[in-house]
Amino acid sequence: MNAPLKTLKIDFVSDVVCPWCVVGLGGLDTALDTLKDEGIAADIAFQPFELNPQIAPEGENIVEHIGRKYGASPEQSAANRAMIRERAGEVGFDMRMTDDSRIWNTFDAHRLLHWAHETAPEKQKALKQALFTAHFTENRNLTDAGVLTAAAEKAGLDRAEAGEVLASGRYAQAVRQAEDLWRARGITSVPAVVVEGKYLISGGQPASVFEEALRKIASEV
Repeated sequence: MNAPLKTLKIDFVSDVVCPWCVVGLGGLDTALDTLKDEGIAADIAFQPFELNPQIAPEGENIVEHIGRKYGASPEQSAANRAMIRERAGEVGFDMRMTDDSRIWNTFDAHRLLHWAHETAPEKQKALKQALFTAHFTENRNLTDAGVLTAAAEKAGLDRAEAGEVLASGRYAQAVRQAEDLWRARGITSVPAVVVEGKYLISGGQPASVFEEALRKIASEV
């Protein structure tokens, strides 16, 4: 295997309750695994985006939420979940959302992700994946400090310090500023994969799309 010749800087703008972000990350990971042999690597930072910043603390039933936000019927919502479940399965993720699942406020989760990037950036991706699992596979409450600190511990981070971050409100301003920055740069939907600060790959793309795009970008930078 060739040593990496080029390491691309990637900002993965996403929310932890965004199912297409799971699909997109899986596709990106698969593409990068393939591109290793071509000497292309990536340094990924996860950036915050809240799909539902105004959602109530108790969350909202997913069927009611999708119906209110997008006008989808319960049948359409179920069909959409089945399709996304299949796409997630293709990238090795076990998605178990049901009619009883809920959508949550994710601001505290983003604060923890910011903390991880500041203190142990090599563990931020593991935390992101643990949060995806907590929400989509285990149907846990992402506003619950116990759920969030358990995800941090699963990612190899210090659970007690994670609890202190949550209790103190630390990084709230930094997360708000980051959200504002990406909105100001034109990001209105996620996942948004920004490469080298200027190339945008939008949506939960399959590995082949990421592979082709990253190969082309690597040849230009």
